[in-house]
Amino acid sequence: MTADFILDPGQIETESMRIIRAGLTCPWLEADYPVVERIIHTTGDPSLESSIAIHPEAIACGLQALKEGAKVITDVEMVRAGISKEKLKSLGGSVECFLNSPGVSEQAKAWGITRSMTAFRMNANRLRGSIVAIGNAPTALIEVLRLAENPETRPALIVGIPVGFIGAKESKDLLWEHQEFPSITVLGTRGGSPIAATVVNALIYTVLKQLK
Repeated sequence: MTADFILDPGQIETESMRIIRAGLTCPWLEADYPVVERIIHTTGDPSLESSIAIHPEAIACGLQALKEGAKVITDVEMVRAGISKEKLKSLGGSVECFLNSPGVSEQAKAWGITRSMTAFRMNANRLRGSIVAIGNAPTALIEVLRLAENPETRPALIVGIPVGFIGAKESKDLLWEHQEFPSITVLGTRGGSPIAATVVNALIYTVLKQLK
C-alpha cells in the first residue's frame, strides 16, 4: 500500500525542494531561493511565487542580524511558536512576543488601538536591530512602520506577512512602498503566521549552513 510513497524524511524534503526549484519562474537572486522555496513548501502553493516580494538588501540584513545575535520579535504567539528557538539560541538570539504582556490590554483600551499595535508601541526600545516577524495583524505592521521611521527603534529586517481581508493587503503595500526598510512580504490578502515563521527559519538555517 505504501510502495508508491517516499517514506524517508530527508528524501521527501530533497525531492520537494527539487520540484519547487524546477517550477520557479521569477528571476530571483541566488540568496533569495531558500526563502522563496520555504514559503512555497510551507503553503504547498506554487502560485504564491508571483506575490513574494523580497527587498534587495533583506536577506543580507537578516543574516547579518542573526549572526550578531538579534532578537526576533513577533506579533502573535503562533509566529513565535513556529520559529526554531533552539537553533536561534545557538546563534545568541531569542524570540519575543509582547501581545500578552501585563498591561497591554489595559493600555490598548486607553489608547483606543489594537493590542498588537500597543504591544509594539510599549516595547519600541526592543526593536532596534531586531527581526520583526508579523504573520497575523496588519495593525502591528502599520505600527512597526511608524516606529521604523526613528533610527533608534528601527528593526534590521521586517518580515511583514499579515493575512486577511481588512488591512492586510494595504499594510503590505505600504511596507513595500517603504524601500528604505529591508523587508520580506507576500503581497495581497494571503499570508499568515506559518509563512512568517518559515521565512525566519529559512534565514536561521542559512546562517547555520554558512557557519558550518
